[in-house]
Amino acid sequence: MEYGYDVAVVGGGIAGLTAAVYAAKAGKRTILIEKQERLGGRAITVKKKGAYFNLGGHALYHGDAFATFRELGLSLQGGQPSTDALGIWNGKLVTMPMGVKSLFTTPLLSWKGKVELASWLAKLGKLDTLRYERVSLREWLEGNIKDPMLRHLFYSLFRTASYVVAPDLQAAGPVLRQLQNSLKGVLYLDRGWGAMVDELGKLAEDGGVKLLSKSNAVSIGHAEGSVRHVLCEDGTTIKANSIIVAASPTIAHQLVPGAETTALHTWKEQAVEITAACLDVALRRLPKPDQQFVYGIDRTVFLSNQSRAADLSDDGYQVVSVMKYKGLESDPKRDLQDLEQTLDLVQPGWRDELVVRQYLPKITVCHDFMHLNRQENPGPAVPEIKGLYVAGDWASHGELLTDAATASAKRAVRHILSLESEERATHEHRRIV
Repeated sequence: MEYGYDVAVVGGGIAGLTAAVYAAKAGKRTILIEKQERLGGRAITVKKKGAYFNLGGHALYHGDAFATFRELGLSLQGGQPSTDALGIWNGKLVTMPMGVKSLFTTPLLSWKGKVELASWLAKLGKLDTLRYERVSLREWLEGNIKDPMLRHLFYSLFRTASYVVAPDLQAAGPVLRQLQNSLKGVLYLDRGWGAMVDELGKLAEDGGVKLLSKSNAVSIGHAEGSVRHVLCEDGTTIKANSIIVAASPTIAHQLVPGAETTALHTWKEQAVEITAACLDVALRRLPKPDQQFVYGIDRTVFLSNQSRAADLSDDGYQVVSVMKYKGLESDPKRDLQDLEQTLDLVQPGWRDELVVRQYLPKITVCHDFMHLNRQENPGPAVPEIKGLYVAGDWASHGELLTDAATASAKRAVRHILSLESEERATHEHRRIV
């Protein structure tokens, strides 16, 4: 069976849904192909015993994704949590300097360190981050932060904002922008990110997008330098003038015959996947109600009670997310021990209050990030194949995480529209001549 569309989107996560919505809004006959039954990818929410668990810790920053969802009219029901926080240092909980009061009361910093931090808090929001696109995070920190303990705190903040543990590889500029965004506050969503995904899906459907779930794309046909169709596992062929692959760089490479001679090969080879170990628990109550937001300073962990700002349970349970940011090493058993020990420290006796839990030993946070070994920023177009585009958290041009997903999706659609506009202008010129 064959169908004809202006735009076919492969992948129904945040990037794919965003691309489909914007393509349809531009008047394009659009189809979205998703191999799973549910849309959303890693942004789905799982309901267990009345508690809503995201796939790991999720927070919406005031960046491109937030602006995009607001522009599309999504409700984004939820709340902004307090920034009052604790840090873990030498196995103990200590006050993090996150505001004026905590800045003066924290035992972590010397007086000089406090003065230096106060100075940075005043100027961080106005910092020209574009100057640091090709500077490593470590180089920026070691060159700009004088107080040794303050450097530790900044490493912790940057790690939490980006989910990345690679200071020698990570570009400083994008992380500094993410930290600037975090200063505007973050949003925890009622009933998890799945509620937002449902709204995006409905928006796509209402806009005329054909949603084809449980359909696995296996190949993208192209000939004479242009895309032709998407072939699905069940034999369905979907013809399209433009195809946006909103999947990982590895999958994008697999889908395209001859990809090794295109930019897709470069993008796949340069990609550095980021993963995390995540433990989410629903508790009847918090043994320590004043200990809900904790940064690891000398360990790569982070804990947040998302229920302090969002409705994540039908029964009033407290849904707490604990994450361990990972490098190349992975030991699921040890990672779980570290996460449970973090809970033991922050919420002693939590096991007695446990209703249900979810452990994700190695979930992909993003398929690539802005790092110094990148040869080029991916997309939006694959230059060797006309009509082929990529989108996703890895197709970043300076954005991070969900912001990269939405920004890359819009870049792809803009490129399609721009190309069509150029072709129309050329055709008109030839007709007049």
